[in-house]
Amino acid sequence: MHNSQDLQKVLQLRETILAGDEKRLKEQRDAGKMTARERINRIVDAGSFVELFALVSQNDEGAGVVTGYATIEERPVYLFAQDFTVHGGAMGQAQAAKIVKLLDMALKTGAPVLAMMDSAGVRIDEGALAMSAYSEIYQKMARMSGVCPMVALVLGPCIGGAAFISQLADVTIAAKKVGQLMVFGPQVMAAMNGMEVDAEAFGGADVAAEMGACALVAEDEEDALLKAKKVLALLPSSNLEDTEIIDSDDLNRLLPAIDPADVTGLMTALSDNGEMIELYAAYEPAVKVALARMGGHSVGLVAATGKLNAGALQKAARFVRFMDCFGIPVVSLMNTSGVEVGSIKEQGWLFKAQSQMLYAYAEATVPKLAVVTGDAIGQAYVAMGGKAMADMTYAWPTAVISALTPEAAVAVLYSKDVKEDTELSVEAARAKYADQYIADVAGAVNAAKQGMVDDIIDPATTRAMLISALEMLMSKRDSNPPKKHGNLPV
Repeated sequence: MHNSQDLQKVLQLRETILAGDEKRLKEQRDAGKMTARERINRIVDAGSFVELFALVSQNDEGAGVVTGYATIEERPVYLFAQDFTVHGGAMGQAQAAKIVKLLDMALKTGAPVLAMMDSAGVRIDEGALAMSAYSEIYQKMARMSGVCPMVALVLGPCIGGAAFISQLADVTIAAKKVGQLMVFGPQVMAAMNGMEVDAEAFGGADVAAEMGACALVAEDEEDALLKAKKVLALLPSSNLEDTEIIDSDDLNRLLPAIDPADVTGLMTALSDNGEMIELYAAYEPAVKVALARMGGHSVGLVAATGKLNAGALQKAARFVRFMDCFGIPVVSLMNTSGVEVGSIKEQGWLFKAQSQMLYAYAEATVPKLAVVTGDAIGQAYVAMGGKAMADMTYAWPTAVISALTPEAAVAVLYSKDVKEDTELSVEAARAKYADQYIADVAGAVNAAKQGMVDDIIDPATTRAMLISALEMLMSKRDSNPPKKHGNLPV
């Protein structure tokens, strides 16, 4: 009798927590948002979700977050979804304890973590204790980084400390209209600046994407959940496992004629079935990065085009390190005329950013392939395709590999010849000697003769050549010297 009474109390408490506040649930749905449990049920395999720590509560109210594990396309995943209907999903000690315990379980078992962010910030009534709660989560996420993939979905306000959680994840996806990433909430910003602040204009998904604060923008919550599924499918469960191999396209498929300047078209053509997920598309487009499959294997595509600035270089560095964490090969495509120095004051930032990209490529031990499709000028070739960096480097017949652009090389090497060539105008003479520089020094044939590229290939066979090299390199064994970690230039 005593046991049945205790069980009844437990069931009543569970029912109270699971039911939630009907008024707040209605407000959540009226705002165009799903509830925390609805989000979980939409993305996991039917009937697979097992909730953990469901009875953690204060005054019979939930902790403002739902935690548990499930399968997504038959793969184990840990999930936590902040519950905005409980004190605005604000972070407090109870919520942090649930999240930290979940992260700890993911770390021990080697499974991805999916975080669904929807929080008004921190529980101010808990004071410093709430701030300490955030620090526990940050510490655990930092320890997990590079061990288990972490994907964060911004499906509501993601303010202050919550925003930092999203930035510590490997991939952040923000949903339009409902998701906002902000350091301070609109009320605080209004008080600090003496003006009204529109949350969507200040920290909406599109704004966050332009700043590089999120990797993907979703049209709505459903789209965000779908994108998260696709990202997880291209990642391993942990750094001790390989990504799944899915053969679904012709390994020897030839590429159509593609202009090297059409980077998106080239990346799409290289990918199995023309499918890829471009990350940070709205941020620093001089470098494009994407997850895709080639020959069934997950790969990270990095394409450098035009003039590269510091932001683009840092974008490449972050992505390469992400791929290296989880053993995913990196395929680099080069058609860049070097770095862009906007002003003398920007040189310091540019130096650091170049160093970060060089460091990321040098430190990475995964298979690294490179294709010079057009120009490869200066440090871009050194980092992405240099023989000390890349395992295999190919060049298209019209490729140009040089420390300087042909035009700049003419000014340094052929200035006297240009002046003395009286039969041609200055512009025509410069063009003549630029062509001569390419033919004699910087062209693909000369690079191949000097062993700076492994082969000059027909552009149509690029995909087949890369897949062949990937198959050969899948057994690659390389490691960095024993150390705590390197000192990344920042």
